[in-house]
Amino acid sequence: MSDRENSLKPENAEPASLPTDTLAARRFMDIDWSCPWLAPLAERGERWRQAALVSYSAYLSALNADVHRDSRITGRGKPLSFIAQDDLPAGASYEGHIAGTGCVPTRHNLHDFFNGSIWFQYPRIKAALNSRQAAEIDVLGIGPTRGAARDALTLFDENAILFACADASLAAALRAFDWHTLLVEQRAAWGLRCEARIFGHALLEKLVAPYKACTGHAWIVDVEPAYFSATDDERRAILDHAVSERLNSEAISSRYFTPLPVLGVPGWWPENETPSFYDDPEVFRSGRRSRAQPAQ
Repeated sequence: MSDRENSLKPENAEPASLPTDTLAARRFMDIDWSCPWLAPLAERGERWRQAALVSYSAYLSALNADVHRDSRITGRGKPLSFIAQDDLPAGASYEGHIAGTGCVPTRHNLHDFFNGSIWFQYPRIKAALNSRQAAEIDVLGIGPTRGAARDALTLFDENAILFACADASLAAALRAFDWHTLLVEQRAAWGLRCEARIFGHALLEKLVAPYKACTGHAWIVDVEPAYFSATDDERRAILDHAVSERLNSEAISSRYFTPLPVLGVPGWWPENETPSFYDDPEVFRSGRRSRAQPAQ
């Protein structure tokens, strides 16, 4: 059984109607759309948040209204929809149910709120991850552990940062944990030759209350220099296509990721304007091993 299935038992389920003075509702109120990592989600996200503050059913209705306007499909081509967590059949795997039915079991909380958001931001990547997860489950079933492939796919889904890069030296600095080069000496390169976009929905949930040690797993995506002249929508589409193609055609390993402390990204946190911000070995650690790399 997956970690998600273990955590989604009835004791964690939200009531059908959630009063606005509950802890869950207050967490929705903590979202600050001005944060650079949340701003791309703001237009749709604010509508969803307002619905979530009304009730669980209103929240699900808001998600499904957007699906109706902007259709999405899951890993096996099923039309996407969002259902209450309690509608997941007993014994069914979360990823397999999504692939087979198109229905995403969704709790009334921030974790699943951001999961739904990413289905709209990067639909091809989400579908590719779902397809790969379901295929692994078909072969190996659900057991006490996921196995290396599912672990890597889950890591991507929950904690990935897409590091778009048009300069091989910057990608090399990231892989080498060369934080001074990447984040201090080459600060001017950010937005012109490289950028970070958060994909992992668990990472987005953590960053509602950001802290210095919060770290994502960077997945390097080679892009052309023209990428940085494109609009935000065009950039997302480029990444969605490129990454989904790789996920559909290549093996994936947790060794293909490189840690990236989120608040160290230039322009994302006021304190990192001071170079001494990066002089914290507990956060900006040196590399401990060589890392295998996927084909780009």
